[in-house]
Amino acid sequence: MTQLELFHKTMAHEYTGKYLFHCGFISETFRKFRERYNLPENISWDERFGTFEPWGINLQPPEYEPPQRDFTRYFKDIEITPGAFINWIGVLEVPGGPFHFTRYISPLRNISTVEECWDFPFPDYYGHTEDGMRERVEEAHKNGKVATMYAGCQYEHAWQIRGYEEFLMDMIHEPAIPFYILGRIHDQEMKKFIAAARAGVDIIHSGDDIATQRALIMSPELWRKFVKPLHKKLNDVAHAINPDIKILYHSDGDVSSIIPELIDMGVDILNPLQPECMDLQKIKREYGKHLIFDGTIGTQSTMPFGTPDEVRHAVRESKRLYGYDGALMLGPTHVLEPEVPPENIMAFLEECAAD
Repeated sequence: MTQLELFHKTMAHEYTGKYLFHCGFISETFRKFRERYNLPENISWDERFGTFEPWGINLQPPEYEPPQRDFTRYFKDIEITPGAFINWIGVLEVPGGPFHFTRYISPLRNISTVEECWDFPFPDYYGHTEDGMRERVEEAHKNGKVATMYAGCQYEHAWQIRGYEEFLMDMIHEPAIPFYILGRIHDQEMKKFIAAARAGVDIIHSGDDIATQRALIMSPELWRKFVKPLHKKLNDVAHAINPDIKILYHSDGDVSSIIPELIDMGVDILNPLQPECMDLQKIKREYGKHLIFDGTIGTQSTMPFGTPDEVRHAVRESKRLYGYDGALMLGPTHVLEPEVPPENIMAFLEECAAD
């Protein structure tokens, strides 16, 4: 059975005894794993381990060189240290922790009115085209692969541009600012959703980190006011163009309280379902007929601190408890950090592939 065939079975909640599974690393974790098992740097993960490897589809950039966006004026009051860089949405990332972690400095951190947002160079897909996207999807399908597009991150990009605390306070005291920033980002993400649906992409990988491990970051009322409508509009448009397209929604933390609303706004696949802070059996019992589970294997517990046998047990239990109807995609609930022993990664990969 190809990955595309298994994907369709999974989406239809048809049990086959096989599961799509994936595993992400940071570079240091990959280095340790590769060296432990003498693997080549250019290893084909799907060929070697059978991992789920969708083909990425995206808009094509314009043939001409677009004007460069200059963000430096937003950081004139800051000494940019060696190793720091301004990323593609204009946020200054300063090395501030081990490995891949950086500290964000937001370009609009000092504004106080919405008018000060108007000339900010927001991400813009002007001039990008859908050329070749449908052909790329068809090629993926001919090779038995699933086609996916990453799109729809709105709240996270908005607060990164404005500032974390500033954005949350704006929601209450200066709502025009978050409405404007979210709206500008939403308009561009809509272009990607429409293009993905037209091209026949199988999954749009969407979402925002909107929760801690105790509750939502903001009140449910604020989430419904600022964030939910934007995602629902994106999903509705994509489903209207292509009813078969699936929306994968990602949020770390405990989103249990809004799962009915995630379903209402068109989410088909929920990721990552952290077992450390969510009652996954209850969620499966109450909402399993509406959702595909993606994830479920703890990266704060089992993967770094369990034994290989405990990892294998966690995978088997996930299959039994959440995959009895076939509606399960297995994966660690986040990228694997260097604390995860290579032996645990191998145990995960082997047990996921086992009958």
